[in-house]
Amino acid sequence: MSNTTGKIFTTTSFGTSHGKAIGAIVDGCPANLELSEEDIQKELNKRKPGTSKITSPRKESDKIELLSGVFNGKTDGTPICGVVYNNNQRSKDYESIKNTPRPGHGDYGWRTKYGNYNYNGGGRGSGRVTIGHVIGGAIAKKLLKDTYGIKVISHVVQIGDILAHSTDIDKIEKEVELNPVRCGDQEAAKAMEELILSKKAKGDSVGGIVETIATNVPAGIGEPVFGKLDGDIAQSLMNIGAVKGVEVGFGFDIARASASEINDEFYYEDGKVYTKTNSSGGILGGISNGMPIITRIAVKPTPSISIDQETIDYEKKENCIINIKGRHDPCICPRITTVSESSIAMVLADHMIRSGFIHPNNIEKTMNK
Repeated sequence: MSNTTGKIFTTTSFGTSHGKAIGAIVDGCPANLELSEEDIQKELNKRKPGTSKITSPRKESDKIELLSGVFNGKTDGTPICGVVYNNNQRSKDYESIKNTPRPGHGDYGWRTKYGNYNYNGGGRGSGRVTIGHVIGGAIAKKLLKDTYGIKVISHVVQIGDILAHSTDIDKIEKEVELNPVRCGDQEAAKAMEELILSKKAKGDSVGGIVETIATNVPAGIGEPVFGKLDGDIAQSLMNIGAVKGVEVGFGFDIARASASEINDEFYYEDGKVYTKTNSSGGILGGISNGMPIITRIAVKPTPSISIDQETIDYEKKENCIINIKGRHDPCICPRITTVSESSIAMVLADHMIRSGFIHPNNIEKTMNK
């Protein structure tokens, strides 16, 4: 079972939804990066449950504790271990369905492959394990911002059939925190929230699309064949449990276009190279071109719903009906924004080090270039 991502800047995630704790070990972060628990906590706060009517009512503080890797307020080049303790598990909610795989979940595949399956809250397969992603992503975001001013920002652009109007990155950054949906379009956010709550009232859920934008990424990171930047980003996003589709730039819309419509033409301005458009989403030939990196993910509806569904009973070897209890998000999109940011930030940090933009041992050597 693989629990580690990255080649130089690596994050190893551990823990289960209803276990004692969840966390991550981040290795390969250069020394002398200013880092505090608060830097990580502010990211975890965006992901944690129980913050609004449209998230899971499970109450968790998700308080981070750094066990290693930081000395006198700075990273020291050794593995950084961060842990979050679970305080509000309700494992009894899952006892009645331990022999009945939940439709839309990984229960059946997990049990078929490993046999010994921790069914409480989905165990290692729960969305709660993305706490580890966010710990690694928070450190990566700090590294990227402090060295190159790189920002990674996610926002919800669609819930069900409700679309947000396109807007600029500055507006998104300012307004995404103003509503629980984490949408940069305030009017669309209201309609999205109403839709989510209507699904919740029926015991159902709804999916959507989340867009993530990375700005100030320099040209020249990524590889031309294996290890393409967009390939690694797509893999990192598909490794988020609820994601069933990934687009970079125009994505699937390019299938309906001609080259003359979507080719990004180059031009000089003040001695720097830009493209007139950004259909490629900031990546060409597997390598960044200096334009904003833009991705979108298709997020499925939360599969745990309280509507009766058909499934099987392992012990009785017969068909049956399942009705899932417990505390679940009626829409995963608002909380997955932070996980998407984290996933992309970890890839960018790893590639920035691999491509020589960030010194692998000491951030001060990067800053003094």
